[in-house]
Amino acid sequence: MTEISLRRFDAADAPWLVDLHDQTYAREEGFDDSFGQLVARILADFIARHDPECERGWIAWRDGQRLGSIFCVRQGPTTAKLRLFLLTPEARGCGLGWRMLRTCMGFARDAGYLDMRLWTHESHRAACALYARNGWQLLDSRPVRSFGVDLVEQSWRVDL
Repeated sequence: MTEISLRRFDAADAPWLVDLHDQTYAREEGFDDSFGQLVARILADFIARHDPECERGWIAWRDGQRLGSIFCVRQGPTTAKLRLFLLTPEARGCGLGWRMLRTCMGFARDAGYLDMRLWTHESHRAACALYARNGWQLLDSRPVRSFGVDLVEQSWRVDL
């Protein structure tokens, strides 16, 4: 089996990424189509406005197949935001998530950010455990109704 590589996100990846998020979260979490619409807006904004010196997206890739994504975007002068971190089911459990997270955090540090933030849901237990193992701290947890379901929304932070 060919090694998995991480390459830069390209605008041509956007339709796949919207579909992956929409279908995965509908299947695994019961989300309605408003989530896919949010992902489409996030990607459109990134494509139109990102600064490649301090913002980047990566696509995990093997044998011509996309396996996942992760993005580092500017939230403030010294704060980066991790976004759109998702792996296809077949790419989970092999250390790829750890590798992608460390790549994103390293890029943020090298770009001059002092810390990173992210927003997720409590139901993403494997991802939350990965964040905690990499020094992230849970800042806030609160019940919400989003994307047609009841969720516990979380905010996390890490010093770089």
